[in-house]
Amino acid sequence: MPQSFPFDTVLVANRGEIALRILRTLRRLGLKGAIVYHAADKGAPAIAAADIAIEIKGVTPVAAFLDGAQIIAAARTAGAGAIHPGYGFLSENAGFARAVAAAGIAFVGPLPDAIELMGDKVRARRFVADRGFPVAPSAIEDDDPASFNARARAVGTPLLIKPSAGGGGKGMRIVRDLALLDEEIERARSEGQRYFGDGRLYVERFVENPRHIEVQVMGDGHGNVIHLWERECSVQRRFQKVVEETPSPALTPEQRRDICETAAGIARAANYRNAGTVEFIYGNGEFFFLEMNTRLQVEHPVTEEVTGLDLVEVQLRVAAGEVLPLTQSEVPSSGHAIELRIYAESPSRGFVPTTGRLLSLDWPEGPGIRVDAGIARGQAVTTAFDPMLAKLIVHGATRAEAIARARKALAETVVLGCETNIAFLDRLLADAVFAAGEVHTGTLDARPDLAAEPALDEGLRRRLLAAAALTIRPVRDAADRIPALHAAMGGWRN
Repeated sequence: MPQSFPFDTVLVANRGEIALRILRTLRRLGLKGAIVYHAADKGAPAIAAADIAIEIKGVTPVAAFLDGAQIIAAARTAGAGAIHPGYGFLSENAGFARAVAAAGIAFVGPLPDAIELMGDKVRARRFVADRGFPVAPSAIEDDDPASFNARARAVGTPLLIKPSAGGGGKGMRIVRDLALLDEEIERARSEGQRYFGDGRLYVERFVENPRHIEVQVMGDGHGNVIHLWERECSVQRRFQKVVEETPSPALTPEQRRDICETAAGIARAANYRNAGTVEFIYGNGEFFFLEMNTRLQVEHPVTEEVTGLDLVEVQLRVAAGEVLPLTQSEVPSSGHAIELRIYAESPSRGFVPTTGRLLSLDWPEGPGIRVDAGIARGQAVTTAFDPMLAKLIVHGATRAEAIARARKALAETVVLGCETNIAFLDRLLADAVFAAGEVHTGTLDARPDLAAEPALDEGLRRRLLAAAALTIRPVRDAADRIPALHAAMGGWRN
């Protein structure tokens, strides 16, 4: 594979674990890594790992990372010939991709037209359906706004209302009683306007207890598109993924072939370039197109573990104009990989985010264990950004081995300073339903016992409280102080 690039510096327009992960690949390839950062991330490892770090500012920390003009200016200051957006923020913003190209800088991602097409869920759905790929029965508001509510009723229950410009589960509503349909449509419209500035909607038949299966695709812009197998992403809370794995325990070899070839076909039809993910709802032996994410996914490490490919490297080479380094028949798949998202959150309190200063960090090590983290000891965890702290990725010869390795790795993970979901993840992995591979997107909602913290033994509770009390200086001083009466007695024994 060629080792030269038309650029020697890449700006990473992101933060946290994904920024650090991209920087590692840049360094291995002999490229300089520049990074933008907000003051809220002071002390983050990615800042120290970058060759160049440029501070950006905004009304909020998130606003700074959404300021495309400021990021392009930073790229020019750094002498960067390419910008990698990571995921989130501006990674799926067609306007930003166009502005990057207009500035004479390579955008490490899809072409703007593809981002626009797939970013509009209604257009994407129509595009896929018109080319003969499977989509669930639906009604689209744009087709005839006046009859939308009536057409939504005709879809039948249960149905799912979605914002046309949506993503990440925001604004979605499930309706099982048609008497509530009009009310739920208005709520979804309001949320779509609030989150995306776009209140247009569509509805589709909701598959009860479905699986969420996605397929990693990669195109080079020269007519070559391949898939890199599927990922099972069914363990979710509030439409947000918690655990991802590959291969899916639900699919037969024939179903795996069909869903992966469908994903590659959709990407080819869109003349897709760079990394993307085609997502499907799967149930009762059928699968339907859900959406396409035109970026690198949070869960891409599990694909890397089973294929041996560095997806960021492939992204960079495609952005440099190279063809894909392998054909479909050459894409390997070895063993089983699982990714666990470690969040600063309280599962027992409805998965609400938590905050605090990281007093201690200890990550597991060993064969088949990978940790993608973007935090450091002493760093403050705030509500300024997403609560994900790190990703624990394990690889084993079999799914059972991967689960066992993941549980051992969790037991060796120490994050002190804010509450996390580590204990919850271990309970999930130990659960018989998960072990059998029988999860669906509603599993966590149906199993509140997994989120609940088990009651402590009274003796253990007392010991923990005593240990915690002794970490407080006044308590410790009081415990060590000799009462005046005893001090006056001098040396004594009873």
